[in-house]
Amino acid sequence: MKLVIGNRAYSSWSFRGWLAVRQSGLEFEELVVPLYNQEWEQRREGDEFAPSRGKVPILWDGDCVVWDSLAIIEHCADLTKRSLYWPDDMAARGMARSMAAEMHSSFSNLRRELPMNVRRIVDGHILSDAVRAEIDRIMVLWAQARARFGGTGQFLFGDWGAADMMYAPVVTRFVTYKVPVPPFAVAYMDAVLQHPHVADWIEKAQDEPWVIEEYEPTPA
Repeated sequence: MKLVIGNRAYSSWSFRGWLAVRQSGLEFEELVVPLYNQEWEQRREGDEFAPSRGKVPILWDGDCVVWDSLAIIEHCADLTKRSLYWPDDMAARGMARSMAAEMHSSFSNLRRELPMNVRRIVDGHILSDAVRAEIDRIMVLWAQARARFGGTGQFLFGDWGAADMMYAPVVTRFVTYKVPVPPFAVAYMDAVLQHPHVADWIEKAQDEPWVIEEYEPTPA
């Protein structure tokens, strides 16, 4: 398998797709393509990116090509064990899928106003009312998942899974912009950041030479 991803520092969707493939335990080639430079524009016009119309992540598995992070999660679950990604309990699985889908389709203000940058800590960033409302919604989702299905585990549904992978870039955003969260969320965020796959991604991002100025926030 070959997984094409964008900059680790900035590409939240690449982060999610990469976490999914790492969770599979299968061997894969990893190709990082810097976003928005000349090489990016040339590559996205080639056959390698054609199925996704130039978007990352994109996973090539022999003759099978899969793009979009949720689709990559499902492909990896099909290749291995679904329990690596989704809870066995039907009620928990239904909530996990719903939370992953909501992350996939919602929170547009948070995405726009708090771009992912795992190399920065920003002081004094002012959150808009729209972003605060979306953060409140995320807190409700995390609290419900932990209360109903977290059990003695550290993650949303006990064990590390697809829902955690989908929200991992949100965790890094909250760290970057020093977003205040309740104690239960601090504990959850610490567990996510200490997960070896997440820690590996963040560590590798520190050595990337590329900088995208629009994703380098200026302190307020």
